[in-house]
Amino acid sequence: MRERLERLGYGAYERVLRRELSGTPNHVAVIMDGNRRYARKQGVETSQGHSEGVETAEELLHWCDDLGIDEVTLYTFSTENFDRPKEQREYLFDLVEEKLRGFADADRVHDAEVCIRAIGETDMLPERVREAIDYAESRTGEYDRLNLNIALAYGGRAELLGAARDIADRVEAGTLDPVAVDADTIEEYLYEGPTRDVDLIVRTGGAERTSNFLPWHANGNEAATFFCTPYWPEFRKIDFLRAIRTYQNREQSWRATRARRAMSLVQAVEDADLSQARQVLGRFRDALPSKERAAVEDEAVESVAD
Repeated sequence: MRERLERLGYGAYERVLRRELSGTPNHVAVIMDGNRRYARKQGVETSQGHSEGVETAEELLHWCDDLGIDEVTLYTFSTENFDRPKEQREYLFDLVEEKLRGFADADRVHDAEVCIRAIGETDMLPERVREAIDYAESRTGEYDRLNLNIALAYGGRAELLGAARDIADRVEAGTLDPVAVDADTIEEYLYEGPTRDVDLIVRTGGAERTSNFLPWHANGNEAATFFCTPYWPEFRKIDFLRAIRTYQNREQSWRATRARRAMSLVQAVEDADLSQARQVLGRFRDALPSKERAAVEDEAVESVAD
């Protein structure tokens, strides 16, 4: 009876969260933390924690497809993970190999037109894992409905450092003018994979840090962040919907801030710039609370009268 009531309550809360959402992020990046702690909590082997974490990752893809999210990046194996005991590393490599091949052959992946890519220092991985990456990428490379980036042997600092070194080599060789180096140049030398900036970073397991994950694509875009206490295998759809609500609230707050700045600009600029300032304000007017929006509309009426 209690379990039935809990299921009913869960379903009702999920529907409430869905109704609260008016938009979704384009690109979500997930730090799947807590598999080992979950296993200790349950009194089971660490391997089971990782296996159940993979099941949660599969569920996440279903949720993203259902919500119309275009891109997902999963922090699967960091460069720091090479410091783990060999037995743990080998189990993780076996699991990654198995799941990459399984994903590549799964009907649901092809039905959802998921394009699988690996990002990171993949040459550091065992040959069997690299072969599984090649298999998954070749099987799904023609799709573009949902991009799934698997971060393997990934480190954000290493990515930026590698890009800086490659650019420096070209400058030293005389094939690149240092004056011409801009953001687009740097992006050319980052890991091939993410096709758009990150809008939302989700981290499970209770830690409140982004762990050097996608610093260029996420921090440069001032991505929203959602930290939650459930370990990754415990992460539920309502947790994901809460994360998207955090992103939505941040977007609304950002738009309201831009609108207020534009309102101040309208009040401060010279007549020659007034038309452009009002155009900017008009773009963000709907983000303002009703009283402030009314003030904007009154200002527009006054400007016409003038």
